[in-house]
Amino acid sequence: MHRTLDLKVMYFGTPVVLISTRNPDGSANLAPMSSAWWLGDHCVLGLGDSAQTSANLHRERECVLNLVPSDMVDVVDRLALTTGKPDLSPRKAAMGYEFVRDKFALAGVTEQASALVEAPRVAECPVQLECALVQETPLGLPGAGAAVFQVRVLRSHVAEELVIPGTQHVDPVGWDPLIMKFCEFFGGGSVVRPSRLAEAWEMPHAGVLAR
Repeated sequence: MHRTLDLKVMYFGTPVVLISTRNPDGSANLAPMSSAWWLGDHCVLGLGDSAQTSANLHRERECVLNLVPSDMVDVVDRLALTTGKPDLSPRKAAMGYEFVRDKFALAGVTEQASALVEAPRVAECPVQLECALVQETPLGLPGAGAAVFQVRVLRSHVAEELVIPGTQHVDPVGWDPLIMKFCEFFGGGSVVRPSRLAEAWEMPHAGVLAR
């Protein structure tokens, strides 16, 4: 038997990514997001179109996708209700968002220079993907509040302990990604904790959206 449901959230299970971009003044922005999927060397990102991350991607046309392991859930939650935009909308202010200039410091992670892009990597993340923007498309109706960014992976960096010896492959058993499933974080097949941001961002595309 099946029930007909009016689903408000359709996060059936997606990886959590810390996306790093460069601000207009050259500083780094860092934001959690979980609307990402890969095909070949391309990745599709779903982002809020008013976010600083989206503005940076549009202007700089590059980013780094830092894939988060399940034991870094505290880092993600520290960034949950922050934005790199100095001017908060009334809605974000009411939700408890606050402007943070140095998100790397707030998250407690380290900037690591990239090889091919200006945006830094997150040294603590075991998988880091330097990317170039290929295409940007509004999602849904004009003013719907989201956009789709297609990026191409230029260079991949993987922690030595996750590489299968003698190969160019990631060990799928050793890699334990942090997963957003509906409004909760999962790792190792079990619940880690509810997401602070998903609880606050109550709208049809709720979840971890980059800011």
